Amino acid sequence: MTSRFDMRPGEERLQSALQDNAQITFIGHIESPWQLENCPKNLRQAREREGGNAVLHIAPEFCPGLEGIEPGDALVLLYWMSKAPRDLIRQVPRHRESGTGTFNLRSPARPNPIGMGVVKVLEIDTKAGTVRIDAIDAIDGTPLVDIKPYMPLADTVPTD
Repeated sequence: MTSRFDMRPGEERLQSALQDNAQITFIGHIESPWQLENCPKNLRQAREREGGNAVLHIAPEFCPGLEGIEPGDALVLLYWMSKAPRDLIRQVPRHRESGTGTFNLRSPARPNPIGMGVVKVLEIDTKAGTVRIDAIDAIDGTPLVDIKPYMPLADTVPTD
C-alpha cells in the first residue's frame, strides 16, 4: 500500500534542508474522529460526514484566552499538521491532470504544515478549556497553534 504522501510523477522536493527559524507554542490539541487514512480533505467534506464534530482541548495556561467566545461564534483555527511531509515544493494532486506549486494548494504537505479552518462553536467550557466545534479536517491529536475570531467585514476578498 502506498502512503498518502508518496511522490507522484511531476512532483518536486526541496533540495535544501529546512531550517528552524521560529518557535511555535502549541496552545492545545484537537480531538477529532479522524485518522490519517480517513481524514476529510477539507471542512466541506468534514461537515458532510456524520459524526464529524470535534473538540479543542486548550492547555490550562491558555484558558483565559477563551474569554468572550460564545456558542454560535465562528472561529479561525490554525493547527500544525504534524504528519505531513515538509519538503514538497511542487505537487500533483489526484484531482488535477497536472502539477502546480505547493503555495497554490491547500495540501497539508508544505514547508510549514499549518492548517486553517473556519469553524462554528457549538459548546464552550472556559474553565475546563474545551470548545466543541461543528467539524474539522484534522486528525485526532493535531496540535493547535492559534484561535482567532472570524470577522466577516475583515475576512473578505477585496472586490477591487
